[in-house]
Parts: sequence; structure tokens; C-alpha cells
Amino acid sequence: MTSVLSQLSPITQRRIENFRANRRGWWSMWIFLVLFVVSLFAEFVANDKPLLVRYNDSFYVPVLTAYPETEFGGDFLTEADYSSPYVAELINQNGWMIWPLIRYHHRTVSWDLTGPAPSRPDSTHWLGTDDQARDVIARVIYGFRISVLFGFTLTIISAIIGVAAGAVQGYFGGWLDLGLQRFIEVWSGLPILYLLIILASVVEPNFWWLLGLMLLFSWMGFVGVVRAEFLRARNFEYVRAARALGVSDAVIIVRHVLPNAMVATITFMPFTLAGSVTVLTSLDFLGIGLPPGSASLGELLSQGKANLQAPWLGLTGFFVIGLMLSLLIFVGEAVRDAFDPRKNVA
Repeated sequence: MTSVLSQLSPITQRRIENFRANRRGWWSMWIFLVLFVVSLFAEFVANDKPLLVRYNDSFYVPVLTAYPETEFGGDFLTEADYSSPYVAELINQNGWMIWPLIRYHHRTVSWDLTGPAPSRPDSTHWLGTDDQARDVIARVIYGFRISVLFGFTLTIISAIIGVAAGAVQGYFGGWLDLGLQRFIEVWSGLPILYLLIILASVVEPNFWWLLGLMLLFSWMGFVGVVRAEFLRARNFEYVRAARALGVSDAVIIVRHVLPNAMVATITFMPFTLAGSVTVLTSLDFLGIGLPPGSASLGELLSQGKANLQAPWLGLTGFFVIGLMLSLLIFVGEAVRDAFDPRKNVA
């Protein structure tokens, strides 16, 4: 680690050391990364299909490939139901199965509950089931993944658009800056929630539809900080010297001014990511987010509100979302300290 840091520039080394000096942000980053990596491989952690099957000296990977029941001596050409006692007996007579840690997919309905759904936590369902008899911990893992992926995608694309718009405004100024500012003021005044409710009654929302709609408004958060940096830097001596030497505006923007503006942008990104996750959770809670049946933390909170006799639903959703947002905010604070020129490692 030390040898790698020694090859970086002094300012980059100082920023990394400042980030590591914020112990809360440093450990929050690692905890969040572990949770995110685990959720990325959710199919190998929580699934109603075995990870590996050996049958008649042949190996099968049901988690990746669909096999018909007839492949294991069954009667139907449809995909094998490995949780069925009949299929399990066929396989175990001539082989074995290796199951994931949690033997439920987020869409799996548990038909063998001893009581009505939602059922309490037990040795089979560690966090209980929801009102449709689906395993809560499996839905949490898949819901965590889709929430973070939605937030990352929305934040990155918003940053690209917002940085480009702010750079053009701040560098050229004049009527271009004035016109884009008036457009942003009008565009930001549109009622996003009402638009979502209206469009949700026309089309069925999905991941990409929600992403595109939120992207129409989320990019404006990056414009202000980038525009301010370009307005300040466009009259610096090195920018004037580059113009005098005939350097094109595009090269000046990308190579000379943009690196300075990216400091504020990178500092702002973790907080935007947390806000993006909150937006998706809120839309799912209101019922205008992801399609019905999707793994959703917001939908879990909605079920908790509708089933007060099952407090494990609301408490699980609350603690998972609270943990996710807290980790992101702590990481954002550490990034802010890392890029603050007034901060020095003690």
C-alpha cells in the first residue's frame, strides 16, 4: 500500500491520507463495499435453485442454467422445481445438491408456512415473510442491490450531464449562461411527483423508465458548483495564456479548468447517491416505483405500514435503509475532508 501511494502525486497522497484519517468514513466505505459486493452476487446467496447438482456422474449448475425436470428422471419438460420433494428425492437417489445460504429467491412463495402470512422470524425464515409469503431477507438482499445500482447509475449519468452543462455555462458566460440559467430555474420548478403520478397511470414503471424520468431533473444539482468554478477560473492567467497560444476552448475546458471543478463534483457525489436511493425508496413506498413483485426496500416499508401486527417488516426496512444511508453519508463526509485543502493529517 505504501509503495503504491509513493507513486502518486503529493496532493493525491494527501487526499488519500485525509480520507483514511476519517476513521468513520474509512470503515463505512469498506462495510458498504462488502454489503454491495454480496448483493451483486445475490443469486448465489439467496435462491430457490441449487448452486451445483451432481446427478448420474454429471454436474449441473441450476443457478445459471435452466434444466427440465426430465433431465433428472422426472415427467415434465418444464424447468425443474428443486424445492419439490419429488424432484429432490430423484436427485438425491443418484447424486447430491449444494444449496445457497438462503434457499429462497425474492419471488419465491413459501407454501409450507405453519401460520398465515406474514409469518414471524424462525429458523427457516430468519427475518420472517411478508404478506405474500416471500422470504424477507431474500427480498432485502435483492432490494439492496437494485437500490444501490439505481443510485450509482443515476448519480454517474447526472454528474456527466451536470458537469458538461455547468462547464459550458461558466466558461462562455454571457447570453448562453443567462439563457441556460433561466431554463434551469423553470425546469427545476416542475412538480416531479405529480409528473410521476400522471405518467404511472399511463405506462407501467420499470427500472429504466424511472431512471430516465429522474435523470431529467437530477442533473441540475451538479450545475451550480461546476458553473461557479468555471466562472472563477476562466479569467485566470493560465487560461488567458492558453487562449493566447491558440489552444481550443474544448482543450482548455477539459484539460485545464475541469480538473479543478471536479473536486467539488466528487465531494458532492456521495450525497447525491444517498438522495437517489431515497427517491427510489420513496416512489416504491408510494406504489409508483418499480413494477409489482420487484425486490424493493420501499415496498417492504409499505408492507410494514399495512401490517402493523408484523413489526419485523417495518423494522427490517427501516434499519436496512438507515444503515445504507448512514454509510453513504459517512463516506461523503470523508470524501469532503479528503478534498478540503484546509484539512491536514494530524
